[in-house]
Amino acid sequence: MRVLHAYNLHRGGGGADNATRATIGVLRDKGVEVETFERDSADLPVNLSGKLRAFGDGLYARSAVKAFRERLDRFRPDVVHVHELYPLISPWVLPECTRRGIPTVMSVYDYRLTCPVHNHHFEGRLCVKCVGGREHHCVIQNCRGSRAESLAFGLRNAVARSFGLFSRHVRLYITPTRFTADWLVQHAGVAPANVTAVPCVIDIPETTVDPVAGRYVAFAGRFVPEKGVEVALAAAREARLPLWLAGDADDHPAVRPGDDVHFVRTRNREELAAFYRGARLFVMPSIWFETFGIVVGEAMSHGVPVLASRIGALAETTVDGVTGMLFETGDASDLARKMRRLWDDPELCRSLGRGARRHIEQTSHRDRHAQLTIAAYESVLA
Repeated sequence: MRVLHAYNLHRGGGGADNATRATIGVLRDKGVEVETFERDSADLPVNLSGKLRAFGDGLYARSAVKAFRERLDRFRPDVVHVHELYPLISPWVLPECTRRGIPTVMSVYDYRLTCPVHNHHFEGRLCVKCVGGREHHCVIQNCRGSRAESLAFGLRNAVARSFGLFSRHVRLYITPTRFTADWLVQHAGVAPANVTAVPCVIDIPETTVDPVAGRYVAFAGRFVPEKGVEVALAAAREARLPLWLAGDADDHPAVRPGDDVHFVRTRNREELAAFYRGARLFVMPSIWFETFGIVVGEAMSHGVPVLASRIGALAETTVDGVTGMLFETGDASDLARKMRRLWDDPELCRSLGRGARRHIEQTSHRDRHAQLTIAAYESVLA
C-alpha cells in the first residue's frame, strides 16, 4: 500500500506534530510505503511578511497546491492521509485527490473544523459561538487578540466550509477519541460512518516506576490559558505539595512567593521520560475539551497515575478510579483534595499507576495503532 501523508508542522511543535510523526513511523515499521509532503510554520519569518504569507496561504496556498499536485502524479498513492493543513498547505490540496480518484483520510487533533482558533476557548471559558457556520464571531470577539489575525482565521474557516473542501473531499476522519468523533458528528455535520476513533500511539517503555517514590506532582505542556496551569498552581498551593512544570521556561506562568514550584526544561524525549518517572502523580488541568492528551498517555506508560479535568476527551483517556482520578474542571480545591489523597495513600497511588500502565498498553500500543490505521485505509479502498 502506498500512502502520502501531508502535514503542516506547528511553529512551537506540540502533541499534534508528535502524533503525526508517530503514525508515520509505525506505518513504515509495518511495511507501508509512505511518502510525506511537509511544510513547517517555523519557516515563516516572525514579522509582517510572515503574517501576510500565512494569511494568503491559509486561504489558498498556490505554490503548495502546485507542488502537491506534482507529488500525487509522481508517487501515485493509493490513499492520501492529511493532518494539519494550515497555513502553508491549505485544504485546497484535497480536491486534487478527488480529481484523481484517490481517497483521502484526515486525522483530527483539534477542533478547527468547528472553531477557527481550534480550541473552543475564549477568555477562560468554553466557547461554541462559531459552530454552525458562524465564523464571524471569531472577528467580533477578536479571538486571536489581533483583529487582522482573527479575520484571517475566521475567513479561512468560512472559505473551507463554503467550498466544502473538507466535507466534499475527505472520505474518512480519524480522531484520537470517541468524544472527538462524536463532536464532529454532532457539530460538524460528519456522518457517523465517516469517522473512526484511533487512539494516539504511545511509545511504551520496558519498565515502569513505583510512583510512591516520586518527589513531586508533575505537569507537562504549553503554558497557555486553556491548559489550566493556574488551576494546578492553586491546587498545589492549597495541598501544600511540590509542583514541577515541564515546558518553555521563558514563558512560564507567574508564581507567588513561597510556592513550592520548580520549572524544568526538557530538551529531548529522554529528559521528558525522566521527568515523568520522577513524579508521584501527573496532573492535566485543561479547561478546554482536548482531543486526547498525549502527555497523559506518556505519563501513564511509566506507571504514573493521572489527575485530569472531567471534560471532553480527558474524561475518556483517564478512566476514573482505574488509571487515576477526574476532578471538576477549573476547581482547584477539588484537584487539591485528590492530589493530597493520592500523595497520602501509597497503595492507592500504586494501584492507579498499575492501572494506568495496563490501560495504555491495551489502547495505544504501536501495533494496535498500526492495525487500526491500516484498517481505516482499507475501508476507504473497499
